[in-house]
Amino acid sequence: MRIAYFDCFSGAAGDMIAAAMLDAGLDFEFLKSQLATLAIAKLEIRTTETKRAGLRAMSFIPVIPDEHHHRNLEDVKKIIVNSGITDKAKQTAIAIFERLAKAEGKVHGKDPKDVHFHEVGALDSIIDIVSAAVGLEALRIDKVYCSILAVGGGLIKAAHGLLPAPGPATLELLKGVPAVGGPIDKELLTPTGAAILTTISDGYCLLPEMKIEATGYGAGTLDSEEFPNVVRLIIGESSDESSAAADSVCLLETNIDDVTQEVIGAAMDKLLEAGTLDVFTSPIAMKHNRPAVKLSVICDVNDIRKFEQIIFEEGLTFGIRKQMLRRSKLAREFVNVSTKFGDIKIKVGKWCNEVVNAKPELSDCLRAAQEHKIPVKQVIEAALQAYRKNNDKKI
Repeated sequence: MRIAYFDCFSGAAGDMIAAAMLDAGLDFEFLKSQLATLAIAKLEIRTTETKRAGLRAMSFIPVIPDEHHHRNLEDVKKIIVNSGITDKAKQTAIAIFERLAKAEGKVHGKDPKDVHFHEVGALDSIIDIVSAAVGLEALRIDKVYCSILAVGGGLIKAAHGLLPAPGPATLELLKGVPAVGGPIDKELLTPTGAAILTTISDGYCLLPEMKIEATGYGAGTLDSEEFPNVVRLIIGESSDESSAAADSVCLLETNIDDVTQEVIGAAMDKLLEAGTLDVFTSPIAMKHNRPAVKLSVICDVNDIRKFEQIIFEEGLTFGIRKQMLRRSKLAREFVNVSTKFGDIKIKVGKWCNEVVNAKPELSDCLRAAQEHKIPVKQVIEAALQAYRKNNDKKI
């Protein structure tokens, strides 16, 4: 499986994404021929090598006619549908614009069909979005992942005056997406960049496991000596899809020495009810040899703030450490088996399409044990025997 990973430590814009794709191997002449089918008069596409904080990068520069035409969603879709790009690229580009229209409509209180895009509907944004859609297909990308998105800060000049960064439409697009402010007070993530990435991304994580084949650096317009204003694109082949799946999780930890065990236990229950992947404690000794516990919470990267809030509101600590971790998981499926104690669900784990683990669901086993007034271990063994008989597996 071919993976594209967008490292957005300095935000992203549509031209940066297109430039990163070109720098990673997208053929420039092919892209120009595809963009020519948009039938935009006097359109020129240029690229140039540049540097950002000493780092070599590529700039993507559409040269378009000066116009003041405000297009709505249907106008944009007609341009894309009538172009000569592939159907798959058309679907991707239209999906990006529909997501953008929905966000703009939300912040302006309009139906997405009635939104006039202003800056984001200008020809350069159409070109950026179509370039990204064409690039994904031409580079043969199967899955797209992103880092946490840096959004910048401060104030930005928009069509209706000064607005805080990220802009309202960008913020709407980021719902459910991990983002972080900074690293400077400038607009680093544009609505077009946010619309592209949040539409095409399959997840937000650390660099996935892959055999790296190509890298590309797309330059933004900000030329700062403090940090490189670029999007970094990494393309490679993932390990065998049939082996363990991999994703990213966050580990939240804090040391507790001044809270009762009852309060800690109640907080753990609340964290589990809120959907944490796991929560546990470990005995530790803190300064002055005070006995204490370390609370560890494993959660999805999209839910970090939710679980931090619970930990703080429960009064457990004044500070939380957090780490992003890669996690391997067996491919899983569930099967039902019939036993003399009733039907029991079995969770089956596979590695390289081979079953390596099978475990009866404890809740089913506890229910059956209670109904038949027997030890739960008898139900577990009966369920495993039934599974082995039906599947001829030595698990």
